Amino acid sequence: MRTETRQPRMRTLLVADVMHEGVFACEREAPLSEVAATMARERVHCVVVDSGSGEAGPPWGIVSDLDLVAAALVRDLDDQCAGGSAGAPVVVVAPGETLERAAQLMTEHNTTHLIVIDPQRQRPLGVLSTLDIAAGVTRERSTAPRSNAGSIPFDSDARRRR
Repeated sequence: MRTETRQPRMRTLLVADVMHEGVFACEREAPLSEVAATMARERVHCVVVDSGSGEAGPPWGIVSDLDLVAAALVRDLDDQCAGGSAGAPVVVVAPGETLERAAQLMTEHNTTHLIVIDPQRQRPLGVLSTLDIAAGVTRERSTAPRSNAGSIPFDSDARRRR
């Protein structure tokens, strides 16, 4: 009889295997109503908030769908900006990290989204959510593309405005 030892999928799968490529981004001053419209239109659960410095570097924060709901309880979203509601600093992970490490980061920081960062350039490559991890560990694969089609490259000077 042969005993086979298998590593749990959390230890063997990488962030790059299950992440969504691309991010939707806004500037700190963007009204939360615009952020909410982007989330609804694009069917995403978070938007990256740019540092606004104009220099290369990591993102400043992230606005999640839950952040929007909490902000809407306080006052009208037109009267609030992304920078005021964003979780900062944003929690990042490299694409070469394991899902186990990503799950540890999510748990430690009580967040459902990590921004996947290019380790050399420190610029966003995509997003990893708790649902992405669930799909990876259960071997469930969506037939939908694994990217945020139409997302705005973080380096872009042109930000989508409505």
